[in-house]
Amino acid sequence: MEQHTLSWGRRYLMVEPDHFRVDYAINPYMDVRDQPDPALSREQWRGLVEAIRSAGGEVEVLGQRADSPDMVYAMNLGLVVDGGPAGADRRVVHSHMRHPERRRETRTAQPWFAAHGFAGTYVGRDGVGAHFEAGDAFAWRDALVVGYGPRTEELGLKHLATELDVRVRGLRITHPGMYHLDLAFCPLDETRAMVCPSALDEASAAALLALVPEPLVLTEEEALTFCANSIVVGSTVLMPAVPDRVRAQLEDWGFEVVLVDVGEFHKGGGSVRCLTNPLDVVRGRDLPRVAGGEVLLP
Repeated sequence: MEQHTLSWGRRYLMVEPDHFRVDYAINPYMDVRDQPDPALSREQWRGLVEAIRSAGGEVEVLGQRADSPDMVYAMNLGLVVDGGPAGADRRVVHSHMRHPERRRETRTAQPWFAAHGFAGTYVGRDGVGAHFEAGDAFAWRDALVVGYGPRTEELGLKHLATELDVRVRGLRITHPGMYHLDLAFCPLDETRAMVCPSALDEASAAALLALVPEPLVLTEEEALTFCANSIVVGSTVLMPAVPDRVRAQLEDWGFEVVLVDVGEFHKGGGSVRCLTNPLDVVRGRDLPRVAGGEVLLP
């Protein structure tokens, strides 16, 4: 099948890791006794920025709050949806973090998004209302594909659908090590994606596999290398790890695989996708409009 590259994924927001550390444990990867090396973290972060730019992408940079060590995982600041070429109706649905330790991050992100023309909305905030974390959401094919369970709540799906006037396809995540969908799902182009069924309950796994015309199905072991937590810039896949079988399939499909070492950030439970938030998803182009919204569950 001919490759039709994603129309988004060429412009990202990242957060400089000036205060990245492990102060608490809110996922299976975090251990306060195993701290990231600050100098190496900055070197790896700069390496990712350079890799994105070398692949033809752009990077915007936001400073990190000193009291928010996880803010470096910029994907979870919010879901960004542009209104189109004229820049009208640009929105960001700010994340409402499940864990209180991360809720300060949006206070710094909100002014940045506002200054860049994105109107801020919420499905919940300050511990009130539904939880939503943007690392669970992907604009792909006919819908916003959203994982729920460990971090995002099912109630949040309805809020997203009605707020954005889009179709939301919900998938229940059950694996503790893949607590965000971006650890188990990575769109590659318009028809292909990396998928780890082990992250989801049986019905959701079947629904996701049915949605993807050409899935690259990952085993649990492969997914736990963080290989699905990758980004695609045109036909280049920037990956933190790539099992031999996965590389062979990607290259057979015509993708260039570029390995980017971000191992220090794995200590906080995130990788390449978590560190990058796409700013160029366009409603009407990448995310069909559905008046009043619609939620589809398996």
